[in-house]
Amino acid sequence: MAASDAPPLIKTESSLSFTQGLLLGQLSIVLLLGAFIKFFIFGDPPSADVTASLRATERRSRTLAHKRSLLSLRTSTPSSTQKTLTKKRSSVLRNPPPLTTNTILSKTYYNVDAHQPESLDWFNVLIAQTIAQFRADAQHDDAILTSLTQALNSNSRPDFLDEIKITELSLGEDFPIFSNCRVIPVDEDGLVLGDVRKGGAGEREHGRLQARMDVDLSDFITLALETKLLLNYPKPLVAILPVALAVSVVRFSGTLSISFVPGTAGNATTLAFSFLDDYRLDLSVRSLVGSRSRLQDVPKIAQLVEQRLHMWFDERCVEPRFQQIELPSLWPRKKNTRGGGDGEAMGMGMGERESFGRAKGKEVQRDLREEARREVEAEERARVESERIEAEGLRWRRRARGEEYAMPGSMPGGLGMT
Repeated sequence: MAASDAPPLIKTESSLSFTQGLLLGQLSIVLLLGAFIKFFIFGDPPSADVTASLRATERRSRTLAHKRSLLSLRTSTPSSTQKTLTKKRSSVLRNPPPLTTNTILSKTYYNVDAHQPESLDWFNVLIAQTIAQFRADAQHDDAILTSLTQALNSNSRPDFLDEIKITELSLGEDFPIFSNCRVIPVDEDGLVLGDVRKGGAGEREHGRLQARMDVDLSDFITLALETKLLLNYPKPLVAILPVALAVSVVRFSGTLSISFVPGTAGNATTLAFSFLDDYRLDLSVRSLVGSRSRLQDVPKIAQLVEQRLHMWFDERCVEPRFQQIELPSLWPRKKNTRGGGDGEAMGMGMGERESFGRAKGKEVQRDLREEARREVEAEERARVESERIEAEGLRWRRRARGEEYAMPGSMPGGLGMT
């Protein structure tokens, strides 16, 4: 009996161990999902001050590491004078004396140590007019909306994203305020030089001047998008998840540095600008995920978006990186002349002449219509005046003949005018 009863006991134990393993596996998956939802999706984000401090520390350490690497390269690499081919220069065009940073500062009476920072009120007015015109042009023909839609739906869009649609675009209402402008000498790598007046380490061969100014903008610049997340595994369009996202720039403050990079042979002069690593960018991110059961303002999505935007800004125009714009020739030319009547069409290209001719044609048509309207009004006034004079003459002739002249609408037998 004992030998015959043994197999059922083994089957019962194996079935219990399988059930326990299945329940344990399901429980572990549920716990992992719960932890993921609690800490990853609904976890409390750190405060804005703490996040800004951590990002500023990271940017500062990156900038210091870049400066240390530049200084180490300068000390390890000996300075060698490169031999250049000497060409015979013209004896008519006189060569100016060597132009250095110290020379420019002395001839413009600017002391980098004693000069007070400037307020830049006039510059704020010019920038405000430019931004106002830009906003008016964007509202006029929806050019910025079309450009953003094309850029967001370009070939670089990932496969898991559906077509991106812009639902809201606000360019703001306020203007940036520039202040505390000061001029400092820097070297070819953008490092701050010493006191050039005292002939210290700042007197380097290729030094240039750099203007630094504080920028502060408090506005509400918003871009709202709608798209769908596509799950294409194991087969295309297995699941679709609608996503709505709105990003707003609330506050930006930082230090802007601007400098001119002199052009060499064959290269034009450029304007280089960048922001120092002490900037502060505050964003407001709103999100909506799902179609029926929706998740609103997920904190982790806001953190990912803010991190991506800060990285995008740092990689483009935060030191040691900078933006460089090529400047056109500032020498006065006839083709760039505008104003002064009909002679302004001289020096224009074919396309500019055609546009100028169309503008002048519209202006002539407008003047002709205005002149025709004035002639019609003058003829109408002359006709009314002629009728009045004729009626007045008829009345005086009747009075001279002693005829009774009754006013229109007077009672029968009433008195005429005397």
